[in-house]
Amino acid sequence: MSAVVLTALSWICISAGCFFTLTGAFGLVRMPEVYTRMHAASVIDTLGAGFLIIGMVLQAGLTLVSAKLVFILALIFFTGPVITHALAQAASEAGIEPLLVEDRRGRLDAVGSDTPEATAGVLPAEPAHPVR
Repeated sequence: MSAVVLTALSWICISAGCFFTLTGAFGLVRMPEVYTRMHAASVIDTLGAGFLIIGMVLQAGLTLVSAKLVFILALIFFTGPVITHALAQAASEAGIEPLLVEDRRGRLDAVGSDTPEATAGVLPAEPAHPVR
């Protein structure tokens, strides 16, 4: 590939990574509760860091540095969702409830049944079983 095209692609990836990182950082500040803040952090984790590292790999070329960057990218992609899940589980166990506009926990219980609520599109007020 031409050096100019490779440089342009790397800067496009780096710019996209900066955009997603800044967007996720604003989301961390502006989101109202723990669970939505974790979602904003996962945007930073996957898209922001991913695009930044891909851009740096394109800048580094086929060297040992790019192999190390790919290893860091794989480490981020495999550990990020596990950490986010562990934090969400810990928040749930601590009793932190998500702020919901509507309670949609019972919607799957109503789907497929022949009750008047399910056929009319009205969801039951209380879920049939406790959700953890």
